Amino acid sequence: MTLTNYEAVIYDMDGVLTDSEPLWKIAMEDVFRSVGCPLTKEDFQRTVGLRIDEVIAYWYHESPWSGKTPQEVEDGIIQRMVELLTERATPLPGVVESLQFFTERGLKIGLATSSYQVLIDCILDTLQIRSFFQTVHSAEYEAFGKPHPAVYMTAAKNLGVEPKKCLVIEDSLNGIISGKAARMTVICVPEKTHHPEPKLILADAQFEDLNQLVTFFK
Repeated sequence: MTLTNYEAVIYDMDGVLTDSEPLWKIAMEDVFRSVGCPLTKEDFQRTVGLRIDEVIAYWYHESPWSGKTPQEVEDGIIQRMVELLTERATPLPGVVESLQFFTERGLKIGLATSSYQVLIDCILDTLQIRSFFQTVHSAEYEAFGKPHPAVYMTAAKNLGVEPKKCLVIEDSLNGIISGKAARMTVICVPEKTHHPEPKLILADAQFEDLNQLVTFFK
C-alpha cells in the first residue's frame, strides 16, 4: 500500500475516532435494563457495527420486552449516548495526527458510519475535528447499514472519488465487510474492548493505532 494509489481516506467513527463502543454498551445496558431486558456488555458484542435500529430489532426478536416501543428504546439510547459522548469523548491515539497527515498530502477525507447524524454531530463537535471532513455520511440515510456497502459507496460518490481509490479505516468485522464489498482498501485498527476477532484478517492491513498507520505511510 502506498498513498499514491489513493485519492481519499474514509473513516468509520465509533471505535476509530473515539472510544465510543464502551459508551454504547453503557447506554444500551441502562436502557434495556429499564424495560426488563437484562442484556450485558458481552451480549452487545454480537451487534457491533450495526445501525442502532438494527441492533434494537435484533434484540427485540431475541428477547422481546413490553412497556416501551422499539422506537422509544432507540430514542432513550440515543439521548443517553449524547450525554455520555459530550461528557467523555476524546480522540483516540493518532486521530488528529492522521487527519492532519492525510490532509497535508492532498487526500480527501470522508466519514461513513452506522451512527445517526445527531451522534456524528456530537462527536465531531466535541472532538473539534469537523473541519477535516469533506463529506460526512450516516447509514441512517441508507436502506441498509453495514455490512452493506451503501454507506461507503455514497461517501465515495460525495467525495467524487472512485471506490477503488478510497482507503477505509475500520475497527469492526461488519465495517471491514462493508468497505471490502464497496471495493475499497480496508485498514483495521481493532477496537480494544472487543474480544479478539480472528476474522479481522479480512482487512488488507491491521495497525495497533492510527499513529502506527501514519508511521507506516511515512
